[in-house]
Amino acid sequence: MGRYYQGDINGKFMFSVQSSRAADRFGSEGYNDYLEYYFYDEHLPTIEEELTLLKEDFEKVEEFFKDRDSWNDEIAEAAGISREMMSNYADYHLGKQIFDCVKENGQCLFQAEL
Repeated sequence: MGRYYQGDINGKFMFSVQSSRAADRFGSEGYNDYLEYYFYDEHLPTIEEELTLLKEDFEKVEEFFKDRDSWNDEIAEAAGISREMMSNYADYHLGKQIFDCVKENGQCLFQAEL
C-alpha cells in the first residue's frame, strides 16, 4: 500500500523517504484532509528555483539507479546516497511533473493522500 497524488498530475510518493507534503516546497501549501494543491503560472519561478536546488541530488541518485531495480539504506549509504538525497530525488520528480503541467496547462491542481 502506498500514498498517491492525483488530479492534473498523478503518481505515488516514494516509500519511506518522501513526505505527503513534498509539493509544499514548490510554492503552494496543501490543505484539507487530503492535501489539495493548486499551482499556476506565478509559481513557475519558485518551482524552477527549487528544481535547481534539487538537481545535483537528483542526478547523483539517478546515476545510482542506472544499474539497480531496488535499494535499501545500506546499499545507498555505501554509494554515498543519504536519505535526504533520496528524498530530494523523489521531490525532483514531483516538482518536474508540476512544472511541466503548469507550462502545458497554465495550472496544476491535484490532491495528495496523507
